[in-house]
Amino acid sequence: MGFKVAVVGATGNVGREMLDILAERQFPADEVVALASSRSMGTEVSFGDKTLKCKTLDNYDFTGTDICLMSAGGAVSKEWSPKIGAQGCIVIDNSSTWRMDPDVPLIVPEVNADAIGGFTKKNIIANPNCSTAQLVVALKPLHDKAKILRVVVSTYQSVSGGGKEAMDELFAQTRAIFVSDPVESKKFPKRIAFNVIPEIDVFMEDGYTKEEWKMVVETKKILDPKIKVTATCVRVPVFIGHSESVNVEFEHPISADEARDILREAPGCLVIDKREKGGYITPHEAAGEDATYISRIREDPTVENGLVFWCVSDNLRKGAALNAVQIAEVLINRKLIEPKRKAA
Repeated sequence: MGFKVAVVGATGNVGREMLDILAERQFPADEVVALASSRSMGTEVSFGDKTLKCKTLDNYDFTGTDICLMSAGGAVSKEWSPKIGAQGCIVIDNSSTWRMDPDVPLIVPEVNADAIGGFTKKNIIANPNCSTAQLVVALKPLHDKAKILRVVVSTYQSVSGGGKEAMDELFAQTRAIFVSDPVESKKFPKRIAFNVIPEIDVFMEDGYTKEEWKMVVETKKILDPKIKVTATCVRVPVFIGHSESVNVEFEHPISADEARDILREAPGCLVIDKREKGGYITPHEAAGEDATYISRIREDPTVENGLVFWCVSDNLRKGAALNAVQIAEVLINRKLIEPKRKAA
């Protein structure tokens, strides 16, 4: 007998992607339920060759549900995830609400699947920030080989990370510029069309933004608390796909060729690194794909044991929806969860 899965926030970018990925990967679910806010009740969403009508989260009983994929924002998760977990349903949450909770595992299956057992304390598992997820997938095999001391990362993050409204704003602004209409900024602090904005989330007292802080603390929790990390996060006028320029300093020597060979064998990684015109991956090519693509691997002559590389991934998939579904698959494959109806 299969599992019963609920997707909360099913009408959003990530929620729709979760439904697509559950269908694509033939997740062993007997029933999938689409949940959203009351204003979206009855909205139809696709699930494989089926159409699901959204039910309201407020009225839903989770006692017979095995797994809840939560993608409805931090405020909703803060209120509902503990309630859902208390009903015996495991919540895999995509917001930042639970990531740094010591009783909630923060999981990227290719990197730290063994930490998943800690979910039993609250029945909640956290998905990392989209830019963190692809970063640690690339860093983990290199850390195992040569031990990372320090990471300097600059991100080039697509507008889909800000939701559907952000994507609509990029489209509307681009069109307005072409037809000489006024350009309006509502979602972003400055114009995003034909521009870049070095501000994602709110500013903190030390001058870093919260997005940058998330990358630092989440990388440490997932990979190794001893690694020094600093980040600059930038929003760019791309619809889907986050890119990162990553500079890494290691304790032990590692050459670009060694790194290339290691990453080619690493789970979740695809190396496209030809030293010729166009011999790398851009977010346009990564959109709709599951892998974390790594290109332009080279040695950094300014530090001892240094490497630089370019990293690209579909932020709606590996950065969010795919990672959540992979976490659910780990629960099943490791027999950490049984279908409730079978148990009954």
